[in-house]
Amino acid sequence: MHDLAALADEHLANARDDAHGRSAQLLVHDGVLRQSVIAMTSGTVLDEHNAPPAASLQVLRGRVKLTAADRSEELSAGELQMIPKERHGLAALEDAVVLLTAVND
Repeated sequence: MHDLAALADEHLANARDDAHGRSAQLLVHDGVLRQSVIAMTSGTVLDEHNAPPAASLQVLRGRVKLTAADRSEELSAGELQMIPKERHGLAALEDAVVLLTAVND
């Protein structure tokens, strides 16, 4: 069992100490299912990248902006969003921690 609140605190502290402003950990790897906690300091960006076949993003702390093609959506703590099935990026609008759930082929 994972304590998401404790992991969010730990990885946010690690991200604040990291030169790139990020910290992540793979929590679940079961066949095609993967869940990772990702912490990012304010202003940190995960550049555009390919989407897995299915994925969602749950914001545990802070605020982020999910971008895809010509649109973007701001998400706050407690919100859950499907990740578009296209190239996308993520930016931390403030110090933030997200739970990424992905199904990979």
